[in-house]
Amino acid sequence: MSDAVSAAWERIEAAERPTLEQLFARDAERVAKLASRLDWGRADDGDETAGGIRFDWSKTHLDDDLMAAFEDLAEAREFARHRAALLGGEKVNVTEGRAAEHTAQRGVGSDASVEEAAALHARMQMLVEAIHAGTLGEVKHLIHTGIGGSALGPAMAVDALTRDLARVDVHVVSNIDGLALEAAFAACDPATTLIAVASKTFTTIETMTNAASALKWLADGGVSDPSGRVIALTASPEKAVEWGVDETRVLPFPESVGGRYSLWSSIGFPVALATGWDDFEAMLAGAQAVDEHFRDTDGRANLPLRAAFADQYYTSVRGCQTRAVFAYDERLALFPDYLQQLEMESNGKSVTADQRPVSGPTAPITWGGVGTDAQHAVFQLLHQGTHLVPVDFIASIAPGDMLDPAHHRILLTNCFAQGAALMKGDKGKDPARHFPGDRPSATILADDLDAAALGALIAFHEHRVFANAVLLGINPFDQFGVELGKRMAKDIEAGGGDFDASTTALLDAAGLT
Repeated sequence: MSDAVSAAWERIEAAERPTLEQLFARDAERVAKLASRLDWGRADDGDETAGGIRFDWSKTHLDDDLMAAFEDLAEAREFARHRAALLGGEKVNVTEGRAAEHTAQRGVGSDASVEEAAALHARMQMLVEAIHAGTLGEVKHLIHTGIGGSALGPAMAVDALTRDLARVDVHVVSNIDGLALEAAFAACDPATTLIAVASKTFTTIETMTNAASALKWLADGGVSDPSGRVIALTASPEKAVEWGVDETRVLPFPESVGGRYSLWSSIGFPVALATGWDDFEAMLAGAQAVDEHFRDTDGRANLPLRAAFADQYYTSVRGCQTRAVFAYDERLALFPDYLQQLEMESNGKSVTADQRPVSGPTAPITWGGVGTDAQHAVFQLLHQGTHLVPVDFIASIAPGDMLDPAHHRILLTNCFAQGAALMKGDKGKDPARHFPGDRPSATILADDLDAAALGALIAFHEHRVFANAVLLGINPFDQFGVELGKRMAKDIEAGGGDFDASTTALLDAAGLT
């Protein structure tokens, strides 16, 4: 750790700790300083994708002094250089010697990578529109097999954007448990179903096992050419062709696009098929608006970086081990699950990018749920428990339903009231009814949860993860922690491995020896 980094952390750790109410009382401009909108498109020009999101971090303990100290930390960590390297297609994934070019899929990156992404998107668009036009016969269903980033992103986006109408009914299957695949089979007709196989390497055991079972289901259901019903989404197109997929139905994506950042590539095929190409393009456009903001804005005005300042403060200074995310919108029911992988797989590290032990905590545990359900399940601990848990609330001003407006009004009032209550607290008439207050939250409020807003929301969190990684000096783009358990499972399958007495007894009990 450099002297400049150490000095910045010393300032951050030595800062006074006023309560949230004191911070508001001291600064009449606090909301103006810490609540900002990010807009895209121009509604006055008839742009149907125009919209915006309000990011309100005023109910966190950030103040001018803390943000100045964090800006010094960002400078000491060379944030601007790392950002330029990311967006310029340099090898920022140092342990694997790769670039991380997910933003190029949205139009922000090196010229060559942006051009390649556009060509691959054009190929995908042609296939999507051909399917919608009936070129492959009647298609009512898609079973999408993938795992990790190849499943969480597509499942979340399809769920968020097709509550009212889907062009094709999509079922995302990730679990190797056969019950998951059987549930998809039960909802589909083999005669009108396509199979998408999403695997960067086209070797992932869960995905390929599920894909093989899906092809058998098609054959058993009377489909004469099951392989002809498969779409491959992969960075290894030659392996897909070897597996039997027609070359015209292989949708490649670059090796430099990581799994949990791959929704923008051909991994987003099920989203485009379900919503239509216009919505997929709108999702890319919303993400691009955030990319451009992230690229062009410095210091505390950079919204993902500001969020990372708060994340680092609570994890490293206040000792918070978790961060909660509550979506007050049923369409975002899967968003906390998506963020779990994005944040914990990216920044759940114990060594720096140069292979040294970290000097403090890295990623907190991300968890959450859907409001108002969560209020009746976990908010007891948030308000009165012994753990300090920073909370993010996510909501949309426009409702997603056509029912009595009272539904959405009650939803939003509960969302805003919870943030206010966490901050204010209440003395109560006895200790059991005492709410300590001074508990932080942030609110992300979209004008509407359309495709562009969803794209912007995801891209904001991607850049927030990267900003946190730079402040920590870690690599957010590798994930070696997922490998050991998989390797040991393969040893068991091969009849080998040297295991502890407990694991050996479990294998014996399950008849796996």
